[in-house]
Amino acid sequence: MAHPKRKTSKARKNKRRAHQSLKDVTLAECSNCGALHRYHHVCMECGHYRGQQVVFKSE
Repeated sequence: MAHPKRKTSKARKNKRRAHQSLKDVTLAECSNCGALHRYHHVCMECGHYRGQQVVFKSE
C-alpha cells in the first residue's frame, strides 16, 4: 500500500485544492415578469421558461 514519506504541508494541500472553490451563479432576467432566475431554470415567480408557461402556479 502507498505510504507518504513526508507530511504534506498546508500550503501544498491548499494549492492543490485552489480550483475547487464555488463559482458565482449566473442570473438571467425573465422575459415574462422581469424577475431574476438561474440560466436554464424555470422562473420561480411566474413559472415561465424560454417564453412558455411550464409550471402553473396556484394563487
